[in-house]
Amino acid sequence: MALIKGLEICAGALINEKWVLTAAHCDLRGKSQVILGAHSVAQKEKLEQTFSIKRAISYPCYDPETFQGDLQLLQLDGKAVITKAVGILHLPKRGEDVKPHTKCHVAGWGSTKRDSCKVSNILREANVTVIDRRVCNDPKHYAFKQLVDNSMLCAGGRKGEDDSCSGDSGSPLICDNIFRGVTSFGKCGDPKKPGVYILLTNKYLNWIQKTIAGVM
Repeated sequence: MALIKGLEICAGALINEKWVLTAAHCDLRGKSQVILGAHSVAQKEKLEQTFSIKRAISYPCYDPETFQGDLQLLQLDGKAVITKAVGILHLPKRGEDVKPHTKCHVAGWGSTKRDSCKVSNILREANVTVIDRRVCNDPKHYAFKQLVDNSMLCAGGRKGEDDSCSGDSGSPLICDNIFRGVTSFGKCGDPKKPGVYILLTNKYLNWIQKTIAGVM
């Protein structure tokens, strides 16, 4: 897990020693920092590694209105040292879809209450279950106002209370121990607006690998 401190708090995943994958909508203006090995937002911890961002590259077809392609790669200004507190979250080998009812988990420093501007001081985790896209797009849910298409995953917890929230943007969605998605949008614990994640499809995985290879 990477804690990203910019104009707002976001999260991300360290995918190799120099690169973090997060969401494109995370605002990184100003002097943003990437902190690895963090548990607390406020306290500096022994095992933390702090980097500034050498380069931020958003997916070229990212659309802020539809959240299509809401992915961003951050190149660190140094090399992460792998320790017991800092590890690499490997990308999936193939960009497969995730079936409805699959159990997943997501973590981050986001708000723990709906409509709260306060983020959590400590890293928290929530268990969520993948919801069929047809359900997510039906009139009781997003009603196609925010289309959940095949490049996205919709997932929520029991009665909606287990969910990602503001401040969790960019955090990884892990399903059956495989990195499958990146937190994009939702309505914080609202069962009618479950969290939506950018699915790591083959198209996105190819872009990530080509971008990293082209910059290295």
